[in-house]
Amino acid sequence: MTGADDKGRVSGSLSLSFEVFPPKTDAQADQISEVASSLKRFNPAFISVTYGAGGSTRERSVATVHRLARETSVPLAAHLTCVGASCRALDAVIDDFRSYGVERFVVLRGDSPDGVGATYRPHPQGYQDTADLVRHLKATGASEISVSAYPERHPDSPDWRADIDTLKRKVDAGADRAITQFFFDNDRYESYVGRVRAAGLSIPIVPGILPIHNINTVRDFAARCGASVPKTILSRFNGIEPKTAGHRRAALQIAQEQIEDLLARDIGAFHFYTLNRGNLVVPLCRWLAGQTGERNAA
Repeated sequence: MTGADDKGRVSGSLSLSFEVFPPKTDAQADQISEVASSLKRFNPAFISVTYGAGGSTRERSVATVHRLARETSVPLAAHLTCVGASCRALDAVIDDFRSYGVERFVVLRGDSPDGVGATYRPHPQGYQDTADLVRHLKATGASEISVSAYPERHPDSPDWRADIDTLKRKVDAGADRAITQFFFDNDRYESYVGRVRAAGLSIPIVPGILPIHNINTVRDFAARCGASVPKTILSRFNGIEPKTAGHRRAALQIAQEQIEDLLARDIGAFHFYTLNRGNLVVPLCRWLAGQTGERNAA
C-alpha cells in the first residue's frame, strides 16, 4: 500500500490527516505548534483547525491557521459550521481563512445551540445546512471540501435512510470526501460504507481515529454524541488510572489494533483527532510507517 522513507515518514498511497482545536492560552498555542511540527515528518494531506458553532472560536481559529501557515508548510484546512451565523458573517470568516491561502475546508452543520438532540433551526439569514454551504464554497473556488459521516448514525437522523440522504445532498453539492466521527467498532464502519456505496455514493469515507487519552472522558463524550465504546475496550482500562504509563500502553495497543484491522480491510486513509497532543498520535504514526513499510515489502 505504501512505504516509509529513511526519516520514518508515511508516504505513497496512504493518506494521513490530523485535527487540532483552537487554543485558549498562549501555552496551548505553543503546544499546537509543537504537535504540528512533530506531525510534519509524516507528510500529512492536511492539518485541520476546528471552528466553534456560531463563531464561538472564530478569532482563535483564524489565529491558529495564521500561525501554522507561518510556521509550517503542511497543507491546512479550516472547519466551518452553519449554525448561529448569517451568510454575511460566515463569508467574513471564509475570507479571513482565504487571506492565509486556505482553500481546503471541513464543513459541518453544527449542533443546535440548545444541545444535541434539540431541533436544529438554521439562522434566518444563514446557510440552511451543510449542503448549502458546500455549494457556496465550491462556487467560490474551494479546492477541497470534506464533510462529516456517522458510522453509528447522527443523533438527529430518525433512520438510516435519512442519514444517508443527508450525506447524498452534501455530495451532490460538491463534497470531495467524508470524515467519520470517531468509532471503535470497525464492523460498524464497514457496514456504514456499504450503505453509502449502496446509495450510489463513491466519495472516500475516511475513518476518524481517536486515540484514548482518558477513557472516562471518551466514554462520556461518546454518550453525548451518539457514539459507543465497546465493553471489550472499557474492560481493558479496568483498574488503570488516566495519565499513567499503563493507560498510555493500553490506548496505543487499542489504536494499533483498530488501524491494523482497517489496513487489512484495504483502508488507505486515516484522520486522527489529536486533541492537541502528540504523545499518542506521533508513536502511532511511527508504528504505522513501520507496518505499511513491511506490508509493501511483503
